[in-house]
Amino acid sequence: MRYALMLAGLLVAATPAHAEPRSAYVAMVLQAFAAKVECPGTELVYQDLVQKAQEMHLPDGTTEQVRKAIAYMHTGGKMGEKQADDLMSEVAIATQTTDLDQRRVGMTNWCHDQKARLAGYIRTKE
Repeated sequence: MRYALMLAGLLVAATPAHAEPRSAYVAMVLQAFAAKVECPGTELVYQDLVQKAQEMHLPDGTTEQVRKAIAYMHTGGKMGEKQADDLMSEVAIATQTTDLDQRRVGMTNWCHDQKARLAGYIRTKE
């Protein structure tokens, strides 16, 4: 038991400080891109995503790295670029979570929810 607690403590200590905010950011960006693709009449506000990354004190270029990782993963490597393994893992987890949410509530409800939740990052095309 003591060994397991010590191991858990070491894992927490070894986890980069930016991992939690970045994984939340990755999920948000993935959902914004998914809404652009899956929800009719929706467009992405890329600059607002960049600004959000800055507000979260993520390194410069994070939005572009996330975009490239999402494109790479979702096109089987035909677009975007493979990124660091930890980022690719975060994209994979965000993809699975988003897919489950879409199936759980249905695409129409998911789109409606995203338009409210991601206001400022996605908007209705005019």
